[in-house]
Amino acid sequence: MKKKLFIGIFFILFSGIAAGCGSEDSSGNSNEDAVELEMYSWRTEDRSAYEEIIAAFEEENPNIKIKFNPFEATEYNTILTNALVSGTGPDIVQLRPYTGARTIADNGYLVALDDIEGIDNFDESYLEAAQGSDGNTYGIPLSLNIGLIYYNIDIFNEHGLDPPETWDDFIEVSQELKNNGVTPLSVGGREAWLLSMLHGVITPTAYGGNEFVSDITEGAADLTDSRMMESLDRMEELTEYIADGFMALDDADSQALFYTEEAAMYVNGDFQLEVLENSNPDLSIGVIPGFKEEGSDDPLVMNWVDGSYGVVKGTEHEEEALQFMEFMASPEFGQLFTDNLSRVSAVEGVTASHDIVKQIMEASEANSTPYLMLVEYGLGSPSTKGIFEDGLQGMYLGEVTKEELLEQSQENAERAAEEGVEELEMIEEDE
Repeated sequence: MKKKLFIGIFFILFSGIAAGCGSEDSSGNSNEDAVELEMYSWRTEDRSAYEEIIAAFEEENPNIKIKFNPFEATEYNTILTNALVSGTGPDIVQLRPYTGARTIADNGYLVALDDIEGIDNFDESYLEAAQGSDGNTYGIPLSLNIGLIYYNIDIFNEHGLDPPETWDDFIEVSQELKNNGVTPLSVGGREAWLLSMLHGVITPTAYGGNEFVSDITEGAADLTDSRMMESLDRMEELTEYIADGFMALDDADSQALFYTEEAAMYVNGDFQLEVLENSNPDLSIGVIPGFKEEGSDDPLVMNWVDGSYGVVKGTEHEEEALQFMEFMASPEFGQLFTDNLSRVSAVEGVTASHDIVKQIMEASEANSTPYLMLVEYGLGSPSTKGIFEDGLQGMYLGEVTKEELLEQSQENAERAAEEGVEELEMIEEDE
């Protein structure tokens, strides 16, 4: 009887100790009481990096768990819109920059973040990418994206070529590569946004960069301006140096031509650097962050704020979600982001250890211009950016003239400006 009583008491005591060890962490918080926040994103390729970053937050905040839920970028807008409109949305969402964030904010789906700790860690121009029409900030800027021409250092060295500094240099280098049987440039044309990106990277010195942007915003010029025609002339001239059949290539195809060393150059944003390095660790990558304007010592770099994260209005866990926003606004997050993803953080004071990231950060700080079509022409359904890049596809396929492309884009810009921010509605998904 005594033996049974002893065993019973031991079991009760042991169970209590075990339960105590399992239900509380070192901070004394109960894991059972932890709040889970669902976080939407369009960066499926960044899952492992985000999991590391989130782990750092959860270690400091054991009462909050973050479920990172990324979707394919091409499907994200539809998924997010339907989730918000139906009231089944997550707690935290990644917001498309500029018009994308403004549309969701103006529709009343986001919590204003103007008063959170760390909001002053961002340049005011970066915050503009996540503001509503009311001037309030609704997203924490994530990164500063930079459009680049990637080049293969070994191929350039093999043919005695220096990276081009001007457009004329670029054409000379491309012709030399072509003469030696090397495909100069890999670009995908099947996805229209890639052509808009190409235009943003190679043409600012054709249309006049910041001077033209100022003329656009002040109403002194529009998309039918002769300077925009010069930019399309440049796009047309490029055709003979792009990989054969490029209009049938998507971005994955285009990347493959570059990292398998079949093409000497590739155009896209700095966000593809990690993808290229992982695809071929032996690839000798250099970058050309833009072309120099006449009389300038620095290349003109096309950049933009690529998205932000916001809190969905009506979430049951707004306090915890705002706590995560404060983390995302901190130098700690900014450094983790840069270190794990080889990207330029939007948080001020973050330093880069990666040589290429350092190079593009310095180039962007020295002389930059906004991604014209994204920053100034994202409004409307369809957006003028969409009309423009679809028109570029048509131009390359011989279906529209350059004049028609610019006229259609300007007509859409005027319509979009008149209609203003659209009201979000459920989108029927393709089966």
